[in-house]
Amino acid sequence: MSDLCDLHDESTVRFTVAHSVTDRPYNVLFLCTGNSARSILAEALINQWGRGKFRGLSAGSHPKGAVHPIALQLLQRMNLPTEGLRSKSWDEFAVPGAAPLDFVFTVCDNAAGEVCPYWPGQPMTAHWGVPDPAAVEGTDADKWVAFRETFRLLDNRIKIFTSLPLATLDRIEVQERLDAIGRTAAAKAGECATPAGRANKSKAVRAAI
Repeated sequence: MSDLCDLHDESTVRFTVAHSVTDRPYNVLFLCTGNSARSILAEALINQWGRGKFRGLSAGSHPKGAVHPIALQLLQRMNLPTEGLRSKSWDEFAVPGAAPLDFVFTVCDNAAGEVCPYWPGQPMTAHWGVPDPAAVEGTDADKWVAFRETFRLLDNRIKIFTSLPLATLDRIEVQERLDAIGRTAAAKAGECATPAGRANKSKAVRAAI
């Protein structure tokens, strides 16, 4: 991640003290380039597993302007709400008066390397890169395999994140946990992004699509 996107605070103050807000959930922004697939899935997942403690948001550095249809269909099949999901610029979260952010996660390598806006609230940041399912070419089954794998990876990471005992951790400890989560299943993600990896799973989802 670019140093300009890295707003780590080396303070050892307990994270909840730094957050200093008890009447609102933690605001969590997921970033990718197009804000049409990965970050959209992550937004929906954290709203599901955050159970009111975390509020999911998403944006893109160069938004596509529309959510990928398979992303919406997958969320619907997993019984996750899709209302309000839209592809939008990260500038919306950097304007005066924007909601303060507590966490910002990049889920694609391109966004991690770009110069980010100044985020209100001085959020903690981490890179949770996953392969882009929207870039997969091939059959519908191949595309669905890619989206399901990305969903699985994000689902796993977000469950770990929402289970962190933030009340007992200082900012350095939180940062260590966030970085570790970003390394979770990285090798498997790379394997499933290959044509051979997708082919091994295609038959398992043909009946579902």
